[in-house]
Amino acid sequence: MTTKKAKLLKGLFTGIVFGFLLQKGGVTQYNVIVGQLRLADFTVVKIIITAIITGMVGIYFLRDKNLIELSPKNKSPLQVIPGGLLFGIGFAVLGYCPGTIVGAMGQGSLDALLPGLAGILIGSALYANFHQKFSGLINKGKFSQATLPEKLNINHWKIIFPVVAILISVLIIIELYGF
Repeated sequence: MTTKKAKLLKGLFTGIVFGFLLQKGGVTQYNVIVGQLRLADFTVVKIIITAIITGMVGIYFLRDKNLIELSPKNKSPLQVIPGGLLFGIGFAVLGYCPGTIVGAMGQGSLDALLPGLAGILIGSALYANFHQKFSGLINKGKFSQATLPEKLNINHWKIIFPVVAILISVLIIIELYGF
């Protein structure tokens, strides 16, 4: 099997697992997403914090074992801000983010199917048509590729452990106060 096909199959498998976990976590439900936007249901925040902890610890553990290579992307504000605004508008209008749209479509939610698919296609078309055309402009002023531990010149675990402790504390507070 070629490397390209293997990467595509890995991506497909990862996407299916990700969608399954989103669905099992309940965040493919429109009411859960809107509840988060209304600050009434913190299921989404709990899942995001759990994913951050798992990802941060997992990635650096795998990196320390030389099983993966960490290569942060250095984007510019002119790439991040318009993308974030477009994402936010779509999220606010539809009540779904791209991952939850696909998960909701997979579980048969018709409210995600047409507008969600249209949003994904329109967003992809906008990116495909404008990225190359404006790459010279939007690539100016890129952020540094250095991670926080690299910038501070310290071992990454000295950042990870306190951040994990803070995030676990946030999870505990959310649970104790019934958010």
